[in-house]
Amino acid sequence: MGFKLSGFEGGKVEKHEMVIIGSGPAGLTAAIYAVRGGADVILVGGYSSGGQLMLTSEVENFPGFPEPILGPELMKRMRQQAERLGAQIIDKDATEINLAERPFKVKVEDDTYIAETLILAMGASARELGLPSERKFKGKGVSYCAVCDGMFFKNMDVAVIGGGDTAIEDAIYLAKICNSVTVIHRRDKLRAQAVMQKRAFSLPNIKFVWNTEVVEIVGDSKVEGIKVKNRITNEVSYIPVKGVFVDIGHVPNTMLVEGQVELTENKYIKLYGETGTSVKGVFAAGDIADPVYRQAVTAAGMGAKAALDALRYLQEIKEKE
Repeated sequence: MGFKLSGFEGGKVEKHEMVIIGSGPAGLTAAIYAVRGGADVILVGGYSSGGQLMLTSEVENFPGFPEPILGPELMKRMRQQAERLGAQIIDKDATEINLAERPFKVKVEDDTYIAETLILAMGASARELGLPSERKFKGKGVSYCAVCDGMFFKNMDVAVIGGGDTAIEDAIYLAKICNSVTVIHRRDKLRAQAVMQKRAFSLPNIKFVWNTEVVEIVGDSKVEGIKVKNRITNEVSYIPVKGVFVDIGHVPNTMLVEGQVELTENKYIKLYGETGTSVKGVFAAGDIADPVYRQAVTAAGMGAKAALDALRYLQEIKEKE
């Protein structure tokens, strides 16, 4: 419902019981559970809705789909389910979040949505190399998740970019599937844990290229190889591969709540219990609070938990009135 709220100029102001921010698996699952729980819910999905699955070609590991399903199609179905149940979805970006006052306020361009409880599900963005050719081949040989996409490169030669825990974990995982894995690292030694390094070095089909960075991803309609430059000699060489896994880190999308909720050292939302945050009534789900698993199914599970926790919180408020 719309009404006037002092202190805000321009745009409409709407009040809802719950606002969910984010339209990936966590946000949409939270919406499904929340509306089924009887809450008045609005979901701020963003202009680029759907989360990281929109960058994934085929998904084989989401339960309930015996045949592979395209990432965008899976997100389309999740959205349709949420909307069928009654969730309102806004395809605009949240531009400001105010957690200092209750009810909480979410600014979406000129409009303001206020609610007694929020679910933060804005996800995390894979850190990119920043190459034009990288953008060209997203979903066509360039991936940011070995567990998600590794099987598409079975018995092929692939490259892993990075030298931290995630990169080496992915290299070890891919070594079981792929013909060969070439790890490209900017330094002369890895940053991964010693036990993981030892395991990677012991695998015969993992090779390492040190002091080197990728300067171009090469191919026509799909990846065929990479051009790399040695950072010491400046020599440029070509490595033929069919897949490129970029593992240089993720950036949680916590910019709008930084300084308002407690974050971890790596800027992920710090959880209290399963989905609670340092602000009572504010819950978090998915990759914005999970730097470890980063899977659609785990994000969806967290979304369900966050919705159930938020519904309990709303019930507590009603019982006190």
